[in-house]
Amino acid sequence: MTKKRAPKKRKTVTSPRRAKATSKAAAMSLHIGLNSVSAAAYSGWSGPLAACEFDARDMASLATSRGIASSVLVTADATRAKALEGIRKAAKQLKSGDLFLLSYSGHGGQVDDVSGEEDDKLDETWCLYDGQLIDDELYLELSRFGKGVRIVVLSDSCHSGTVTRAPAPPPTPGQRPKLMPPEIAQKVYAEHKSFYDGLRRNVMKASKSAARLSPDAALAHVAVSGRLTNIAAQCKAAVLLISGCQDNQTSMDGAHNGAFTEQLLQVWNKGAFKGNYVQFHAAIKSQMPRTQTPNIFTLGPAAAFAREEPFHV
Repeated sequence: MTKKRAPKKRKTVTSPRRAKATSKAAAMSLHIGLNSVSAAAYSGWSGPLAACEFDARDMASLATSRGIASSVLVTADATRAKALEGIRKAAKQLKSGDLFLLSYSGHGGQVDDVSGEEDDKLDETWCLYDGQLIDDELYLELSRFGKGVRIVVLSDSCHSGTVTRAPAPPPTPGQRPKLMPPEIAQKVYAEHKSFYDGLRRNVMKASKSAARLSPDAALAHVAVSGRLTNIAAQCKAAVLLISGCQDNQTSMDGAHNGAFTEQLLQVWNKGAFKGNYVQFHAAIKSQMPRTQTPNIFTLGPAAAFAREEPFHV
């Protein structure tokens, strides 16, 4: 008599697509806030502010509430080396689908453009404790993130709107603008010219090999220099930058939060906000005075990302 064989158990195979869909995205954030800078690095100017450390810590709390691992650099710890280290650490660890949130609160500055590509012959900067971080450096670092990484940059500073610039109006008496005074900016650049010129030459060298893109395809809503167009050509991540003001305006400091960060947190309302990044920016903008109009622009393939829920991991 022939014995019947027991039916073979079918193996369950999880397809790569399903495995990827069920794996949780990673998220990291870096929050930078400076209530002053080193006078030794800024020709005797320390740039006192009141609310920037609060801004950094409050943004870190927001990130933590969304399950984002956060790091904070405030005032003396917010050096060029530590800021770049934090950005590069995220670029090394994050993969497609992951999220990086970068916030800055402090003074914005400007240095002369050594390449001659900027319309006003100036480059924007973040004033870190021991030296300025040039906008081109930041964009180059962001272009080094992997394909599909989602990046949000929140900049509560002056000269933070786009890479097109116009003269800023004088501040209202009694307010503290987050702006390094132009006369100080020129003095700092003159005293450290070789350092800042060297940084821009390094960026130009790193971006020279990239294919040229039209400015409209490179950065939405922004007229860019050829150098930034080259950097954009290398960017595989999806980058959104929401800033505190247009480049012909000033971002204002406050008692507990800067004007932009204060409205951002109110609109966010501890996570009660419903909408996408574009709507988030519009809601913040609607709450701001005419003298300070937050801006938004993109770098890389960010159209789909802009339609996502803010800070969603």
